[in-house]
Formats: sequence, C-alpha cells, structure tokens
Amino acid sequence: MSLTRRQLLIFFGSSAATTALAPTFGQKFFGSDSSAATATELSFTPVRLPHPLPIYQNQRSFLAIANGQGTLLGEANSPAQMNLGSYNPIDDVVVPPEYERYVIVSWGDRVFPNSDEYFGYNNDYTGFVPIDGNREGYLWVNHEYVSFPISRFAPEAPADITEAFKETGSIVIPDFPTVKGRELSGEFLYNLGGSVVRIARGRNGRYAVVKHPKNRRLHGLSGLGINGDRSDSYSAVTAWGSKSYQKGDQNYLIGTGPAATEVFEAINSDGLGNRIIGTAYNCSGGTTPWGTILSCEENFQGSSAFFVGVTEAVKPNGTQTGYSTGTTGTEFGLVGEKYGWAVEIAPGNPNYRPRKHTWLGRFRHENVAMRAEAGRNLVAYMGDDRRGGHTWKFVSKGKITNPKDKKNSRLFEEGTLYVARYNADGTGEWLPLDLNSSTNPIPPSVLSSVEFAALGSAQREGLLPLPRRSGVAGQTVDGGSFAATRLNEAAILPAYQGKKLSDFYTSQGAVLVDAFLAANLIGGTPTARPEDLEVHPKTKEVFIAYTDGAPGGDGYPDSRIFVVAKYSDAIADTQQSGGIYKIIENSQDGAGTTFRWERFAQGGEAGSKDGAGFGNVDNLAFDKIGNVWGVTDMSTGTHNGFEVGATGTPTLINHASKGNVSTFTGVFGNNWLFYIPTRGQQAGEVVPFAYGPPRCEMTGPTFVGETLIISVQHPGEDCPFAPKVNLSREIEMLALDGSLFNQTRTVSRGSNWPSSLQGNLEGPPKPSVVGIRRKRSIGRFT
Repeated sequence: MSLTRRQLLIFFGSSAATTALAPTFGQKFFGSDSSAATATELSFTPVRLPHPLPIYQNQRSFLAIANGQGTLLGEANSPAQMNLGSYNPIDDVVVPPEYERYVIVSWGDRVFPNSDEYFGYNNDYTGFVPIDGNREGYLWVNHEYVSFPISRFAPEAPADITEAFKETGSIVIPDFPTVKGRELSGEFLYNLGGSVVRIARGRNGRYAVVKHPKNRRLHGLSGLGINGDRSDSYSAVTAWGSKSYQKGDQNYLIGTGPAATEVFEAINSDGLGNRIIGTAYNCSGGTTPWGTILSCEENFQGSSAFFVGVTEAVKPNGTQTGYSTGTTGTEFGLVGEKYGWAVEIAPGNPNYRPRKHTWLGRFRHENVAMRAEAGRNLVAYMGDDRRGGHTWKFVSKGKITNPKDKKNSRLFEEGTLYVARYNADGTGEWLPLDLNSSTNPIPPSVLSSVEFAALGSAQREGLLPLPRRSGVAGQTVDGGSFAATRLNEAAILPAYQGKKLSDFYTSQGAVLVDAFLAANLIGGTPTARPEDLEVHPKTKEVFIAYTDGAPGGDGYPDSRIFVVAKYSDAIADTQQSGGIYKIIENSQDGAGTTFRWERFAQGGEAGSKDGAGFGNVDNLAFDKIGNVWGVTDMSTGTHNGFEVGATGTPTLINHASKGNVSTFTGVFGNNWLFYIPTRGQQAGEVVPFAYGPPRCEMTGPTFVGETLIISVQHPGEDCPFAPKVNLSREIEMLALDGSLFNQTRTVSRGSNWPSSLQGNLEGPPKPSVVGIRRKRSIGRFT
C-alpha cells in the first residue's frame, strides 16, 4: 500500500485535513528542522523480501544470498523483475548493505557477578537507561517464554520432536535438566523475567556488555525463599536445584494499588500478603522519562499444554479458582492473581524493590506507552494481546511536576483504568473499570455481524466470555468465564445487562484482577490482538499494532471495526492479518473520555484489496524524526508456508479460500522489520529494512543514538536444528495487480543462528540482542 501525501497529512495530524496543501509535511508535523523536511531519498537500499512491494518499482533492492553477502537488484519495472520465481531466506539477520549487525548479548551468556547465573531465554522488549548520554547505560531485556529447542518438554513442542533431536539447553547451559521435574520447571521459570546489563559503546561504534556489580537477573522465581514463611505445604518449596541461583532468595516483588490491599493482603490466599514471588511471561514494556522500566507480563495463563504458568480464572473476590494441575504455578505455589501485571523496575538502582502496579489492570499485557507531561496527569496506554483482547488507558489521579522526577512512579498507585469502546462511525469512548460502572455487553451477534452477513456463519459464533457467577443465567459455579455466543445470547445476556460491576465483584481490587472479563461485561470492544501501542512524539496520537483479526478461544474481535476473515473467494479480497490503527484523543492532555479512531494500514499482501504488504504487525517505534518502524509477528507455524516440527509439512495457501486464512502469512517469509517514511519521495511506502533467521521474531526495537537495538527471539523455534535440513515448496503469491504467480521457496527447517556466525553451521540457535548501525556514520540511524 502506498499512501498519498494528503492521506499522510490526515493520518499523522488529523487537524491538518483541511490544510493539506499548507506547510510542507516535515515542517508542519516535525518542527522547523530542515533535515526532517528536505530529505527526499532513502539513505539505504531496501532489503528484498520474497513478496512484491511497490517500493521495489522505483528503488534498487538488496537480495541476500549468504551470511553477509548479497546482490543488488535494479528497479522492478516489469512483472518478471517484481515477481521473483524463486527465493531462499537466509539464516541470519539480514540488513541493508550500508549497515552492519552484531550480537550484543545472547541467551546463556555469563554477564553477571554470580558466575552461575546467565542471560535468559526468548528476549523481547529492550529499554535503555543512559548514564553517560548514549555512550553507556543500563539495558533492560525482557524474557518472555521458553520453547523448543531449549527442551523437548517445553510447552507446545511438536509431537514429532523426539529424543533423537538435540536440545539446546544442555548444550548451552552445563547441567541443564533433561527430564521432567521440579528442577526443569524451575529452570524454565528462571529463563523468564528480565535481565539488567550495563552496556557501553566502544571505539568501533558497537555496544558491548560491561561487567558491573549492578548487572542482575529478575526472574520467575525471584524471592522464592519467602515460601518458607508459609503455613501450607509450600513452606518447603524454596529451591529448585543445588546451584547458587536455584536456592530461593529474598528478592521478592510487591504490589501497589487496590488489588494489593484488597486482594493480596486482605484475602491473603497464599499466606504471603503483599509479597510476590517473581515476574515472568514478560513481553513488551515501556521506559519512563525518569529512568525506570515497565515490564509487562503477558501469557501467564497455565494449562496442561501451556504449563509454564499460573491459574488465570478468579473468583468474585479476585483470588484464583484453584491451582491448575500440572502447571508451574502448582509446582511452586504461585497464586494466579499475582501475575499478569505491569511491573516497574529501576535498572540503575538494585535497592528499588520491583512492584506490580495493579491500577494498570491484570490481563495479558503487551506493553505500556506513556504521556508524561509537566502539569498534566500521567497517561498510560496498554493492549491485551489475546484474540478479543482490549485496548486500555490509565489516567493518574495526581499530576506530573517534572517528567524526570523519580517520584512520578507513585502516580501509578492511584487513578482510573479505562477500556476503549470503538463505534463503527469512527468515534469512541473510554469506559471506566469502576465498581459502579454499568454492565452492557456487546451482543455476539453484533460483534460478528459483518462476517455473518458475508459468509452466513461466524467463527466461534461470535464468542464473548463473561464472568461466571452462581445464580446468573442458570449457572451454579462462581468464578472463571462463561461463553456467550450468537446461539445463546437471547437467553444469557439479559442476566448480565443493566447491573453494575459491584454485582459481580466484591472490591475494586477484584475488578482489576479480572480486568478482561470485567471489560467485556461493561461493553469494552473486543479487538484484534493489540500488541504494541506508541504515542507519536509530536502529535500525541496513539498508534496501535493490531496483530491478527482472527477470532479464537478467548474471544471475537468486533467485525465492524476489524477484518476478522477473508469475506469472499475473490483471490485478491482483503486479508485478515491485522493492521495499524490510531486513536486521536478529543482532549488535549489525553485524560478525557472520548476519542476518534482511524485505520492507517491493513495487513495483507500488497496485491490484495487494502493490503499494506505486511502480515501481523507487532512492535512499533518512532525514530527521532517521526518515521514509523514496525516488526512482524507471524505465527511460527506459518513461516515460509511450512509447519513447525521435524516434518515441516507445507501449509495450505490457496487465494480462492475464504474465511480464516491465517496460513497466507507464509508468503511473507521470515519475520521482518520495516519502516514507513513520513517525509520525502517515499513517504507512505512500506520499506523493508531487515529480516531475521527462520522461525524467529524481531522484537523490542529501541533507538539509541545512531544504533537500533533489537531482540532476535526464538530463532529455529519448534524445529530441529541438527542435522541441518532445507525445505522446498511452491508458494502461490499475489502480484501487485492482484493476479497470481508461483514461487519456489527454499528455507532452512530450523536455525543455527548465531552459532553459524562463528562457523558452527549445525550449532544451537540462541535468542540474542543485536545492534544495527551504519558502517559509515551520518550522525543518525537513517
């Protein structure tokens, strides 16, 4: 998709719609800085991806052919030049030829004062807190989850992964447990959470880890030693092994806000009060102006398959319905109500006890984007990354005096949490998640109305989970969720309408613990997996990456707002793979309760109707002149059109299909990084900048001066890495004109990165944090 200059003017500053031919784009939206207004050409060569993009029509591109090697392709002036007949993704981080990429730190690296400890797994969000400008500072890195090949016992490991295939855990970490049991479960939780490492830029311009006493881990079992204070059977569960870091310490966390006082302390279901063992499942986050990090706990829910987790379902009082069999929560006595929060950490201050701010709600947090302006309330935007999850806003009760004052952390301790309700006419309102809020769920038949009108059916029957309560709609059990659908809404919904949240929850703290279901109850809009939200540095508009419109077991995105399926068998009809939206607050300070919303870019192939040329956009970032950067989060099991596992079964990609077409993302190859310039000749174009190794995500982009720091998460996920095997298939692709062509795709089944960079071509893949910088400095990243 290519946006016109007028469309960009409207989108990046809606007040400019009536003056689209007034000052130049750069001058109007990015100040008087001439560099933002006068640049007219790209300063690098876009990376060539397997699928057609408009940018390739008027720009040379870089086609990688091996690690660190490639060839330049001319402008694609014909279908033969645009529609590549074959494509081989490289097992590397591929960047433009003007740039270099290098590893800063990898899973397993011993960079902490305790030589037993190591850098965690599946790194995600990165946040940089400077101590000497951009030359040196503290790098915080989230560790989200564990997956094969760390262990064949990792959650959701493919069934065809057997003992015949190597595990990376025992290769990278000496004595890593290889059998099921407490030690393995504990090591899984240790690999989650986050790491603080001090980094400095050397004379070569590259960042490297500095050995420093403040380098430290905060993980899923930090503070396990406090179990010794319990009066139940968990009083003996204070360690998971014999190594120094496996013996429970006192580095517990605490909570703030209503759930801490009304649930953790007042009910005290684990006997530990407002003391919390660890943080885990840490996905994205945010960095405050006063030098702290907000790290967000996402997929904390435990089940027999997804066992590294705790119980999500809670009772009306906010405590878990019970321990879930087979989960790590049950193994270590971790009560579910204490997980699923945004956690504040001070990288430069080890004496600051990390805290979970319960006014920010308990749900599957992706990130936190903040407005912290002097004289105004602190505003924080968040997303609940699940199918049918909500878009959120917190507004503090108090106001900011100085955005850099560390006392601003207290503003998270009192305020109001709101959920967004989108209206089909482009307006919206923020509904307070308050005990006195009225209940008015959106009927499943309304949520699914667009898909039902197009296809005569609706996925999951428009599922809307609501809190289960004994005596409500014929139910006999308290706690957890109840499924409202198109089929039962006439009988079910009247019992949920016209009441208050206080009829379903015993306290404000309990409401915040069950925020997802409470939001459904008051009429918040179920959305298309809101992964990242970012506040534009100039306009203060809120950009949102909605990753995937397909409904699922947690709910159904409102089809009046989001594309939830392919609605016809026309080969070039709109695809469902998410998109970039924005919220424009009606209040100047962002603290008001009404807004407008717009869709900027719809996911899907560029040859499809409305397709922007990317699938499943995830993290977003703005560079210092306001360009939009995004990474993709295509499901590991669709990459390059091959399922995960030893077999690598091809997935169906038939453009005549309709309904849920999630496998279409296979056309896009490996997950990648793009940007959308907001000035110059390429303004509005989707410009590919980099892609990562097979089966990985590129996550947590952070700009630090002339360097982009980014995580490479789960390279080779859920696939054997040795022996090295290549897979090959024909993939049906859409040309820019909406016609079809076939491409031969050949790709490594798994990954050996970054071991391959040291010549170990069948070595273990390791999640790593990389730096990307220009080979010749121009004083900025691009």
